[in-house]
Amino acid sequence: MNNHNLFAALRSAFPDDLDEVAIETGSGLLYSWRDLEHGSAMMANLLQSLGLPEGARIAVQVEKSVEALVLYLATLRAGFVFLPLNTAYQSAEIEYFIGNAEPAVVVCSSANFGWVSKIAFKAGTQNVFTLDDDRTGSLLARAAHCSDQHEVARKQPDDLAAILYTSGTTGRSKGAMLSHGNLLSNALVLKDYWGWKKGDVLVHALPIFHVHGLFVAIHGALINGSKMIWLAKFDPKNVIEKLPEATVFMGVPTLYVRLLAEPGLTLEACRNMRLFIAGSAPLLIETFREWQARTGHTILERYGMSETAMLTSNPCQDGERRGGTVGFALPGVSLRVQGDGGKPLPDGEIGNIHVKGPNVFSGYWRMPDKTAEEFTADGYFKTGDVGKIDEEGYITIVGRSKDLIISGGYNVYPAEIEGFINELPGVAESAVVGVPHPDFGEVGVAVVIAKSGATPDGLQIMAEMKSKMANFKVPKQCFMVSELPRNTMGKVQKNVLRERYKALFG
Repeated sequence: MNNHNLFAALRSAFPDDLDEVAIETGSGLLYSWRDLEHGSAMMANLLQSLGLPEGARIAVQVEKSVEALVLYLATLRAGFVFLPLNTAYQSAEIEYFIGNAEPAVVVCSSANFGWVSKIAFKAGTQNVFTLDDDRTGSLLARAAHCSDQHEVARKQPDDLAAILYTSGTTGRSKGAMLSHGNLLSNALVLKDYWGWKKGDVLVHALPIFHVHGLFVAIHGALINGSKMIWLAKFDPKNVIEKLPEATVFMGVPTLYVRLLAEPGLTLEACRNMRLFIAGSAPLLIETFREWQARTGHTILERYGMSETAMLTSNPCQDGERRGGTVGFALPGVSLRVQGDGGKPLPDGEIGNIHVKGPNVFSGYWRMPDKTAEEFTADGYFKTGDVGKIDEEGYITIVGRSKDLIISGGYNVYPAEIEGFINELPGVAESAVVGVPHPDFGEVGVAVVIAKSGATPDGLQIMAEMKSKMANFKVPKQCFMVSELPRNTMGKVQKNVLRERYKALFG
């Protein structure tokens, strides 16, 4: 019987020479493939020595470090379930996650040990370790006494590998259950689709508690046996300095905007680069075009979710990378756009995006009713995203269904309005949200950031919209602000904006 443990597949892709450099940190530390092999074995042996039950969850809230990556690999290797937690979460959030997931092990930073351990022990967790980004902590001290030889736990494709909690912008967070098969299928598809090849080097500048940094980036490099240049924090100057040594970079749109603000971003700096990938939030068409002009490279946009890993991608090798779209459904993924009544829609019409494929999760942790609600009778997952497919098959995400504004009975898609505003002179970025209104039920409110040195006026923006689009689409108010609220992956937090302006019309 083959072992379907994701770690076994990643390990089989390590190069023959285990003493080659696997990871180079921003501070100049070098980790070999043998270090990853031995380190993950020692941590896996430590976890297995604790007498944990089958399917035990290992909850991890630590700063980014290579040792944190090794802990992830060790959790897979030992056959347990990895539960990454955003480093920004505070006590009330951690209390919910630990209470909901009931982890057998919690790993946190030393600085947070006092309050995290109190929550964990109260919830019945038996083991709490510390792990810091300077290669210290009780986890490493304990693992140092364990053997560096370890037989990989046997797993089936449907066995649980990780639980990722969604951001919880609509109600409490849900734990998406991803299997070894889900994650491996996606890694293999992306390896082929994005043309990973021998000699590729990845600049890794993303957090590792999220699908993008943990699964897409790390799995991509490991399944190809590729070296990573590992930056603990994103710093645009550091990234540009490392680009000549690399071939692949993955980032959220805000990272690309910050890189474009650096004069050091030139054709010369990008001379060895093969691929720039963007995701986790919409990429402005202006950023897309400016990147082309400055670097000679066309950013590849793709689309995925915590529940599904990657679903679509613009072409990497053959075909046009089209700004404002997320490309085509990946091989093995079935994607459809349906109306509210469940009927398929013709090309170009906006509707609800449903997906099915080997990468799609099995459901939400301990939420059978919610899981049943989110899948159709024929097995498609309702993504909650709204979009359209053109006659050539390019997919465009228009927004979240919860962001849809129904004003006076008409559907208003914020992404359409934002696209128009973002093209106006002096506008850097915008967000449109719906708020309650006594006459229309709901109306749009635009929140706009000006470009540096520009002074666009909210009333002028609204007047421009009224001259170019149907009146029901035009926001009733337009506010100029210095910044938009964002989560750690750069997505605008529209729930925060809705709350901020909800009483605007009484």
